[in-house]
Amino acid sequence: MFETVVAELHAVMEEVRGRTFRLVSHLDEAQMETVLAPIMSPLAWDLGHVAAYEDLWINQRVAGRELLREDLAALYDAFETPRKVRGDLEFLRGEELREYMATVRRRALEAPITDGDLHELVIRHELQHTETMLQAMTLAGILPPSFAGPAPVSGTGLEMVEVTEGPFELGSAPTGFAYDNERPRHSASTERFTIARTPVTNATWLHFAEGGGYERREWWSDEGWAWKQQYDITHPAPAAAGDPDAPVVHISWFEADAFARAHEARLPTEIEWEKAATWDQLDGIGRVWEWTESHFTGYPGFIAHPYREYSEVFFGDRYRVLRGGSCATHPRVASPQFRNWDLPERRQLFAGVRIAR
Repeated sequence: MFETVVAELHAVMEEVRGRTFRLVSHLDEAQMETVLAPIMSPLAWDLGHVAAYEDLWINQRVAGRELLREDLAALYDAFETPRKVRGDLEFLRGEELREYMATVRRRALEAPITDGDLHELVIRHELQHTETMLQAMTLAGILPPSFAGPAPVSGTGLEMVEVTEGPFELGSAPTGFAYDNERPRHSASTERFTIARTPVTNATWLHFAEGGGYERREWWSDEGWAWKQQYDITHPAPAAAGDPDAPVVHISWFEADAFARAHEARLPTEIEWEKAATWDQLDGIGRVWEWTESHFTGYPGFIAHPYREYSEVFFGDRYRVLRGGSCATHPRVASPQFRNWDLPERRQLFAGVRIAR
């Protein structure tokens, strides 16, 4: 039985690495090494970071070995080297990068496996970084030819379903892999509310935009209006180019909030979202990340694991929670309990909106 688990984890690691390389196979070395957008890392830095993370958590923490390249530890530490400086660093490139990744992987496949949680952490970390890399490719207009974007939904985003009041269990179960911010599982309760059966579509969003959605001050929060004015945000370009029946994507929280206000609605709280996601009436989950009203914070009894910087340093009122996953999210990551988070002005995310009342 245990040998089967080991073989399965190793097979997933190799499958995920193959997927990562396929996503960038259409790019040349210059595209891999260039800063594609000011808020994003060079793609080659992301690949080196993925390997360094694997070396840290599997080869050092699990196997007890020295890091393959101690000199790379700070370079690929996301907190030591913020995105704005990564393009100026001497990160690994070309054949040296590929050899580093291959050597780290060979060592990792030799490491022991205990409960498998840290191996799963490494697998999901790589999958999350490939979504970040797809964000960068989106901003640069160099997405893989095979990337299709969100699939259509059977609705406009304005049809509502009712969710009854009462308690439910929020968060991940105590056994199996989960991120620290998904635990502890606990009882939560909601009042009766309604929530859209699908995310808002491109056609619906264009109707909002053409009806003054980016001009009507009363629909915007003070912070959202200031952001819109500062950056001259006038429309969501992807909405006009996309399938009218597909969910609108690359929408900021500010825009999502304004859309909801314009329709005498609001964004769901993440508690409401998770409760509704367990029902069969919702459609389109996983097409786009869905902004919620909630700020990112820990559940009662939160314990940071396996390191504080995964979740806890982001708690507070700066970040909003997104739920559900997107067309760029691997299914292994996108559970109903998974909590994504980002700044409300971010538009590079594969994010849309589902309204509530």
